[in-house]
Amino acid sequence: MKTKYKKYLLDFKRPAGTSRGVLQQKETWFLIIEKQGKLGVGECGILRGLSADDRPDYEAKLQWVCENIHLGKEQLWNSLLEFPSIQFGVEMAFLSLESENPFELFPSDFTTGKQAIPINGLIWMGDEKDMRDQIDAKLLQGFHCIKMKIGAIDFDTEYALLKAIRKNYSADQIEIRVDANGAFSAQQASNILKQLAELQIHSIEQPIAKGQAEAMRLLCQENALPIALDEELIGIYTYEKKEALLQKIQPQYIILKPSFIGGIKGTNEWIALAEKYNIGWWITSALESNIGLNAIAQYTFSKNVSLPQGLGTGALYTNNFDCPLEVKQGKLYYQSSLSWEVDKLFL
Repeated sequence: MKTKYKKYLLDFKRPAGTSRGVLQQKETWFLIIEKQGKLGVGECGILRGLSADDRPDYEAKLQWVCENIHLGKEQLWNSLLEFPSIQFGVEMAFLSLESENPFELFPSDFTTGKQAIPINGLIWMGDEKDMRDQIDAKLLQGFHCIKMKIGAIDFDTEYALLKAIRKNYSADQIEIRVDANGAFSAQQASNILKQLAELQIHSIEQPIAKGQAEAMRLLCQENALPIALDEELIGIYTYEKKEALLQKIQPQYIILKPSFIGGIKGTNEWIALAEKYNIGWWITSALESNIGLNAIAQYTFSKNVSLPQGLGTGALYTNNFDCPLEVKQGKLYYQSSLSWEVDKLFL
């Protein structure tokens, strides 16, 4: 078995605004395993300043994986606890290697094109006109659930935008989720959640920064608006610590990004705990290329999801890989008649 890794820079079509700044590029690395003429491909993607494994020894750890690929998926996963995105890349690469088609990791009615996955339309932060234009475009594209990033411009402007949507579309017509990425202080959050509740917002992701478990617990207990933990899950590696976090905060939802939380095995652990404590959940990508998005989408479908998932990020880049994934009418489809174009990955 021969293994190598390759770095790849994804270029955003338009700057992607978050409360932590504007993204122009996204770094990702691919693990490529070759065995008896077969290839397996896995994606290891981090977000600078956010991923738990954004650290100076990241590439050294990738090299270590290449040199120790003979240890196998399980032993490697256990040795990579502090590198969740590499855990996911390893799982993906082995699944790819073992599959008849290297990009069909979880064969299902999704990969045959018979069924689709409901997804939310993502609205990036920008000025008022830009965000309004994005919202109008998503509604025209047939989305019934939109997710709007908030916390970068002043909240009054963001609230006015949300209010304008609600004026034209009822909660039955359009489900609105908001994502604050921890932008608000604990003092601000309570009032902001009450204001958002007036607009029948579905939920808010990470209203305050991670690491304030008691303040987050109180907001969840207040339940003015359902709260979904996102960044809060990053860096929680063991099953015991995951359970302790959910018991402490008791959120209404958790957001699961496999690249941030230990790949498939790590996500399965969070799902098991969420269901144990009657906590809702959905899965989202973390700005991976279409290769990582494909793996996440196929895995997600295997979980029999009904809520809209956060998987609509495939069209964000100018230099993504052509693939069978396609978004239509607010759903993600796998058009099995379309092919993968990944030549640039192997050059």
